[in-house]
Amino acid sequence: MSTITIPQELLKEKRLVAIPHKTYEDFLDWQKMIKSQRTFNPTSAEKKSLLRARKNIVKGNYLTLAELRDALGIEN
Repeated sequence: MSTITIPQELLKEKRLVAIPHKTYEDFLDWQKMIKSQRTFNPTSAEKKSLLRARKNIVKGNYLTLAELRDALGIEN
């Protein structure tokens, strides 16, 4: 059986997690991918449009996808 020595500094935090190295590498790759993606930062015009859309949804003023397809004459 292997023995692991944990430094005293890590014991003070009480939040040590041991995972396989491959899992850690996969996590780092995932983290790089997430950070490289752009996040949505709406302009003021887009914020107003989103607010108007949300109000219309609450009022029930919207079309379902099936209704839109029917209105446009698109077959499924």
